Formats: sequence, C-alpha cells, structure tokens
Amino acid sequence: MSWIKTLDRKAANGRLSAIYDRVAGKTGQIDNILAAHSLRPHTLEGHMALYKAVLHHYGNTLDKAYLEAIGTWVSSLNKCAYCVEHHFAGLKRLLNDDARSTEIRDAIDAGIPERAFSGRELAGLRYAELLTCAPDKLTQMHVMALREAGFEDGEILEINQVTAYFAYANRTVLGLGVNPAGEALGLSPNSSDNPDDWSHD
Repeated sequence: MSWIKTLDRKAANGRLSAIYDRVAGKTGQIDNILAAHSLRPHTLEGHMALYKAVLHHYGNTLDKAYLEAIGTWVSSLNKCAYCVEHHFAGLKRLLNDDARSTEIRDAIDAGIPERAFSGRELAGLRYAELLTCAPDKLTQMHVMALREAGFEDGEILEINQVTAYFAYANRTVLGLGVNPAGEALGLSPNSSDNPDDWSHD
C-alpha cells in the first residue's frame, strides 16, 4: 500500500474512523493515497477538501472530464503512474466513449496532447505543462494567452488549481510509495452542492 504504516478501517478509531466513513461512502473503499494520511487524520481532511474543491465541486464551470484530463496529463508529466491510472479511469467513466478515451490516453502516453486536443483545451494543457515542468518560466503573457484562447479568468483559476493539486498528490504518492493494490480505479466524490460530501458516485 505504501512505505509507511497505514491504518485500515478496522484499525481506525475516533477522528480517523469518522473521516473514513465520509470518504468511503457507498463503496466502502479507502483509496491508498488517502490511507497514507491515516497517522495524521487532519492532513487527510485537508487533502479531501482540496481534492473535492478543485476537481469535483459544483461551483466549477469547466467540464469535469477536461479537469480529469488535466490531472492525468500532469500526473504523466510527473511520472506518477498511480494517479495516471486512477484519473484516467475516472476520465474514461465520465466520457463513456472508448474511442475518445483511447485517443486521449495515447496522446498523453506519447507526450503529444495535440493528438487529442486542440483550441482552448490544448492551450490549457500547455499551460498546465509549463506550470508543472517550468513554473518559473510563466509570465502574465501566458495567462493572457489563455484568455485569448477563450478561457474566462475563473476557468484559468480552475486549470491552475487542478495543476497545483496534482503537484501535491503526485508527490504524496511518489514520496510515500503509494500503490493501487486492492483498489477499484476511477471512483470520485459526488459533485453535490455540499462541499463536505465526500461520498463516491
């Protein structure tokens, strides 16, 4: 599961048990990336709050599948196979289109997103790439280019925050040796209007 000790649902008590109950929802699954926080439940709460807000909040306006594509792309750039597999599975479920899903996965694996994206979507992915690989190279001109591509400022913020979240998630996984053993891939929180609803779709 990971290189550090983790507590499963049977071993959890108190605050951790309550958080696990919220996270597991109907599926009963605790993703290994979340179980990696089990010795410090407060960081698990912080992780879930950020994850829900940037990827699965009703207040976001960009398509959830596109946000998952950004997350998969960033995870690929960071060489985080765990997050690539999880979030590609979520993307595939959202798209419900095997041909399109395969096209996107092939483009991401090849490191050539223009094989599957164009226009403003490609511009957003390129911004995410620069923010991931060379954040010090970003200037105001890059944000202006996103506006010119058709993104509103709130949507630019969404792209920025998804990219930033995956920098955190990928390093949590890679730094602690988290692996997907025993997990169903692609589960995600409900996009409810309750920011505290962490249960799975």
